[in-house]
Amino acid sequence: MLRGATERLADPAAPQKICFFFNAQLHHVLHAMPLALELAGDPRFAVDVMAMTQDHIAMARDIARRHGVSTIRFVQVAGGVLSAFTRLLGVATPPKLVALAAARAQLAEYDAIVVPERTSLLLRHFGLRRTCFIHTCHGAGDRAVGYDRRIRQFDFVLLAGEKQRRRMLEKRLVRDGHYAIVGYGKFDLTGDRPPARLFVHDRPVVLYNPHFSRKLSSWPNMGLDIVRQFARDDRFNLIVAPHIRMYDGCRRRERMERQLEEFARLPHVHVDLGSAASVDMTYTRMASVYLGDVSSQIYEFVVRPRPCLFLNAHGAQWEGNASYRHWQYGPVHDACEDITGKVVHAIAAHEAYAPAQRQGVEETFDSDGRSASQRAGRAVADYLTARRDKQVVSRSMPSFGFSRKGMLVHE
Repeated sequence: MLRGATERLADPAAPQKICFFFNAQLHHVLHAMPLALELAGDPRFAVDVMAMTQDHIAMARDIARRHGVSTIRFVQVAGGVLSAFTRLLGVATPPKLVALAAARAQLAEYDAIVVPERTSLLLRHFGLRRTCFIHTCHGAGDRAVGYDRRIRQFDFVLLAGEKQRRRMLEKRLVRDGHYAIVGYGKFDLTGDRPPARLFVHDRPVVLYNPHFSRKLSSWPNMGLDIVRQFARDDRFNLIVAPHIRMYDGCRRRERMERQLEEFARLPHVHVDLGSAASVDMTYTRMASVYLGDVSSQIYEFVVRPRPCLFLNAHGAQWEGNASYRHWQYGPVHDACEDITGKVVHAIAAHEAYAPAQRQGVEETFDSDGRSASQRAGRAVADYLTARRDKQVVSRSMPSFGFSRKGMLVHE
């Protein structure tokens, strides 16, 4: 065991040190900070937030400030190699492996590390074998990638609802005593804020939210055509907000912003290629209609049932496929011709899909009257406290061996 953890274990009264580590894009902050806020108020724990960029730190600080939490320590990982890689690649977030190498020494001082992604599990091979790793997931969608086999390596996993629990157990990714269904913490950060107003004219707002993966996204083959069609149609306001990972590269984002500049100047088109508003549910709360493909943000939209339509730009055989369950929540189209007409049809047909949306939300997001943050805080606190108690008992038990004459002796 590493020295810092050993010293804390020798003093059971010392708070356990927990790091909320953000080693990916900005949207991950919203999936773990609700738990950080809850544990920061528990004297059994000392909570730090560690991130790779100032943008991550700024968002986390703002969340803590808005919720009146002042006990969290914020740490930005720095280093010449890290900065050089970021500049060289022209990305907003440093490469994960380089970031892990830069943060490893600092992370070794923690009893537990909370992450919304899976790559950080490599730290176990970098010497952090006895550190407790806790997974919050980052979204509650349907795609198979959300059920990554690496999840079974976590000590404890937080799940949003029955859908995740069922699929995780089927794939043997979680086991009894090492997971908890707690609801969706992100709602605790966004639920009370009134929707923003972006447009002058009061028209139905369509959110176009394509996924970042070229193999799944409607953006490469359809995106610009869709924007052009809405630009020529004054019946709707359009928000263009692709998944934040699509334009994590600063240079790519700048090129696309120039390409979309003529549309963004229109009073009924709003383009956002990666601001905080694109991940904090500003748009999913504001929109009247959801237009997309496979993003898990669909569930943040249909938590309040509304019209949806989906674009099958990759020829998926989706019917009966659990990874495309959300395509039961609205019409599915293989082409984007007359997309505004298709939106009109989706609005008119919504009542036929509303029951499926409600059922999907019920299975995706569990609720028992308490906030998800409270439930997650209690589950993680109980788990970490029991884990430490077992370690203390294990260390305090006398060890025995055998003498040369074969007699059992106390060592």
